Amino acid sequence: MKKVIRQDIQSMHGYAVQPSAGMVKIDTMENPFLLPAHLRKQLGERLAELALNRYPAERSDVLRAELAKHALMPEGCDIMLGNGSDELISLLTLACDVPGATVIAPLPGFVMYQMSAELQGLKFVGVPLTDRFELDLPAMLAAVKEHQPSLVYLAYPNNPTANLWNDAAVDAIIEAAPGLVVMDEAYQPFAARDSLERLKRHEHVLLMRTMSKFGLAGVRIGYLIGRKPIIKEVDKLRPPFNISVLNCEAALFALEHVDEYAKQAATIRAEREKIQGWLRELPDVTPFTSDANMILARVPDSKATFEGMKARGVLVKNVAFVHPLLKNCLRITVGTPDENLKMIDALKASL
Repeated sequence: MKKVIRQDIQSMHGYAVQPSAGMVKIDTMENPFLLPAHLRKQLGERLAELALNRYPAERSDVLRAELAKHALMPEGCDIMLGNGSDELISLLTLACDVPGATVIAPLPGFVMYQMSAELQGLKFVGVPLTDRFELDLPAMLAAVKEHQPSLVYLAYPNNPTANLWNDAAVDAIIEAAPGLVVMDEAYQPFAARDSLERLKRHEHVLLMRTMSKFGLAGVRIGYLIGRKPIIKEVDKLRPPFNISVLNCEAALFALEHVDEYAKQAATIRAEREKIQGWLRELPDVTPFTSDANMILARVPDSKATFEGMKARGVLVKNVAFVHPLLKNCLRITVGTPDENLKMIDALKASL
């Protein structure tokens, strides 16, 4: 069978998910909170009435309309749904696969930008960040000028570094880009700024968000907003019925209870600042600025610290191998108050 499988696929590593049963799971930037019991009961009753014997129909159009209102979609724009942001990234890559096409993104960044580009046969150019995880604007502008990319991805905040970038640098890259610029705002519920005004000002800017960090990681709803002619073309590639009736209805229910999720996001932001304070008090730990629901921290030995925390029942992400700039870095998702206390105790004991 190896003869019929592409060699580049045989040579690559699949996306690894760490076993987490029985652990304090703070490794994948999930919202740690469930809905209150009475709302979970209402959701269960609502999902039980769905016609699972039918394909999804116009209900996804209702979800598109509700998400457009929730995101304050500007005039002249449209919205498309994806099975998480990952599917949207794949569809964008496929849509922009013209001869000589290049994809540019800062590194370290979200792995799917590079993976989707390379699997589609596009050239990927990763531009390293500075040692403080800021955009290297001269290097980014030089890469844009040289490669004339079809796609530029700017995660805002970035994963795994968790920071918002300098706005003047972001705007300069957008102005220079000849193709599409995707502002990936997966962590927007926890950030101080967003790119809605950039979407209004620039016809080639797309805004990509997800309901995963909102609180529905298990539901897999991503959405892409851009000018109607662009969305029309990309949407041609979307598989029919890519959003299940269960996922669609769960997302609609969540949008009816945005106040509850807003309270959860506020708690996560407050806990993030509390953790930052704890980390700054540790002499051997360097935490970096965060506008997401995760914190990047450098420790003396990330492998040993990761293993020590895991042995104590706390699962974080060792990202040191992802990029040289991340040497000895751990990525810590903000959990519940109780989980965060367990995390800091495990970290102190594992340094």
